[in-house]
Amino acid sequence: MPRFAANLTMMFNEVPFLDRFDAAARAGFTAVEFLFPYDHPAEEVGKRLKAAGLTQALFNLPPGNWEAGEKGFAALPDRFADLQQSLMTALPYAQATGVKRVHLMAGIADRRDPKAVAAFRKSLVWAAEFFRPHGLDVVIEPINPRNVPGYFLNDFGFARDLIRELEIPNLKLQFDIYHCQIIHGDVTMRLREMMPIIGHVQIASIPSRNEPDGEELNYPFLFDELDRLGYGGFIGCEYNPRARTTDGLGWFRPYAGVKT
Repeated sequence: MPRFAANLTMMFNEVPFLDRFDAAARAGFTAVEFLFPYDHPAEEVGKRLKAAGLTQALFNLPPGNWEAGEKGFAALPDRFADLQQSLMTALPYAQATGVKRVHLMAGIADRRDPKAVAAFRKSLVWAAEFFRPHGLDVVIEPINPRNVPGYFLNDFGFARDLIRELEIPNLKLQFDIYHCQIIHGDVTMRLREMMPIIGHVQIASIPSRNEPDGEELNYPFLFDELDRLGYGGFIGCEYNPRARTTDGLGWFRPYAGVKT
């Protein structure tokens, strides 16, 4: 049975961020994820999470100036110091929430640039080594160029090959089905091939990025396929509700309350 994590950056926007933990629990979720918690004290985030009885599935490392268009530092050769600082910034939030995986964003860079590739490799090794003693996995996520033009990591095959080449035990693939369908298609076969290196899965409808209850993909089949493949991790609901979050949870009700 799949275990779903509500994405509190995109869902339950009807209430302030810190109140979304309780809203997700009331809706039947047992886990949450979000993009960035850094506008709030780590202790308060952990307190709200624990009070709601939730598991933290994932969050992103600091990306730089998000409002100015920055999407991480990992592939930017001249931003390695910022990458190092971002790990230090994230660690108290990992400790306060008990999260087991963090997403390292690559940034806006040309994947054909050898310096960007070298910087990305260096960043992955550094981040994985930094978080290993704390029991955390580092995950990397290919993102489609329609949503984020110019994003360095925009190919699942490149991510797969790099993870396999580096052979770092706590470096995994974040497999966002929405992004995979837009970039490549053939989602099921890619899940089957890449399952050994997948550390987290995310979902949304394609092409609208709304509730996973229609459009291009048959999500009930994919949820069953993840079970068949033995995936035991979380499935992050990284979608934009069409209206009020709770009004669009008909797809989720058969799975509500699955224990983590």
